[in-house]
Amino acid sequence: MDWAAMPREVTARIGQLLGSPVTHASSQRGGFSEGLAARVRLENGKRAFIKAADSLMAPAVADFHRREIAVSERLPRDVPAPRLLDAYDDGTWVVLAFEEIVGHLPAQPWQREELDRVLAAVTDMAEVLTPSPVNEAILGKPRLGGWLAMADDAAVRGKVAELSPWAAHHFGQLAALEENASLDGATLLHGDLYPFNIMLTADRVFVVDWPHAWIGPRHCDVVTLVSSASLSGVDPRPIAANHPLTRDLDPARINEVLALHAGFLLRTAAAAGPAADPNIVAMMTAFGLASLRWLRSAQL
Repeated sequence: MDWAAMPREVTARIGQLLGSPVTHASSQRGGFSEGLAARVRLENGKRAFIKAADSLMAPAVADFHRREIAVSERLPRDVPAPRLLDAYDDGTWVVLAFEEIVGHLPAQPWQREELDRVLAAVTDMAEVLTPSPVNEAILGKPRLGGWLAMADDAAVRGKVAELSPWAAHHFGQLAALEENASLDGATLLHGDLYPFNIMLTADRVFVVDWPHAWIGPRHCDVVTLVSSASLSGVDPRPIAANHPLTRDLDPARINEVLALHAGFLLRTAAAAGPAADPNIVAMMTAFGLASLRWLRSAQL
């Protein structure tokens, strides 16, 4: 959504929240969600980053925004995330105002120096977020798993088999990994840690967009991130073997996360209807297959 398409009463309310009217707004065109994302400059010279969604037009996004408000309000200052300045929810419009981060997304393919910076930040983040500062009752369920559900959905299972014949031949083992996986843990995890949810400045790493946070084992975000980095030609195995959050793990724990991650992404992509955003489907497919390739190297 473009800022100019926002209702005047909503943009006026944003100015009230921030203590000064908005004089300039630059809508951000990237991302995968319906709704507004805009950098704004205020009459008093200050800046902010605004996210907003209309509950009537994009109810799922609005609900994600509501959850992100609840999570962001509770994140400790030591967490490398943009500070939530204010928010409101009038029952229709849900608006979040964050401090503006003047930075850039990580280069894709990954540059190793940037990846190392992010991996170090994720290590520090896990320390700060253990135990979780956010009560589990306000969080969503982890977006993991899908092999068990596919067992009774021949159409979706067939589409996944087209994407990965290897998965079709190892379906029983993948379902068993999902069924027996242990997700016990006390760490607040981001739950969607991909390059497009990371911002880099000259000296800091920021992790943005927290609606999918959940509580579990502290290694899960690292496995997700390193798995996606394999799309840049990065071998995930030596990173996992040396990273503080994974180097002492039983390899079976990593295999479980990879199976759960791939199951969710591939099932969701395969079940998507014709109205689904093709960019989202392509992204999920690529990341899901990347997890399977890592898992395949474990020689199930």
